[in-house]
Amino acid sequence: MLILTGNDLGSGAVTWWDGQGWSLHVDDAVDVGSSADEILGREQSARRVNAAYAIEASKDADGRVRPAHIKDRVRALGPTVRPDLTLKPADPEALNWVI
Repeated sequence: MLILTGNDLGSGAVTWWDGQGWSLHVDDAVDVGSSADEILGREQSARRVNAAYAIEASKDADGRVRPAHIKDRVRALGPTVRPDLTLKPADPEALNWVI
């Protein structure tokens, strides 16, 4: 599974491509497959997102999207050292897969 992530130009928030726009929640991310470069080019040209890139991900047994690399897992949920700083309410089970 290949998903897209970037930063919102207005707020700097981490965003995830949901098939029609950008969401703050990784679980909204959709598999873009071979369309990654086309979508990235179009969205960056439209200045809706900054520093967007494609990443590998998978879905867990419950159907939640899970970035493959730890860097992107932290981008999805926030810091790993203080559970009170993780993004809420997107994923209450975040601590079970971040590390």
